Amino acid sequence: MFHILNRRDQRKGAIAAVEFDGEPYGAGISFFRGNLPPGKGPGLHKHPYAETCIVLSGRAAMVIDGEEIIAGAGDIVVIGPATPHRFTAIGDEWLAMVCVHASDRIVIECLSDGTMTKPEAA
Repeated sequence: MFHILNRRDQRKGAIAAVEFDGEPYGAGISFFRGNLPPGKGPGLHKHPYAETCIVLSGRAAMVIDGEEIIAGAGDIVVIGPATPHRFTAIGDEWLAMVCVHASDRIVIECLSDGTMTKPEAA
């Protein structure tokens, strides 16, 4: 068995170019594919499962469990379950990143004002 989701069938998220819940497809994972302009990113939040972020291009200023880091192209950041985190695209380049959720559906608990900033159309 297999599934193909053509671009026109892929769901956009609040700040994601693609938001994929794997449950309907038996994928066992879910993910966001983001393409964010500088200054944009989600507020402080957490998930009940691990999240793995793969930076494809650009840079992200991340706060993970209170620790500040900068992740750049080629970096992989693994965030443990229930760990508060946020990130913001920085620099002059847009941030392209895939965030894989170790769950068949995306679950987000907002810890800040609940704002997930939305970039302008790409």
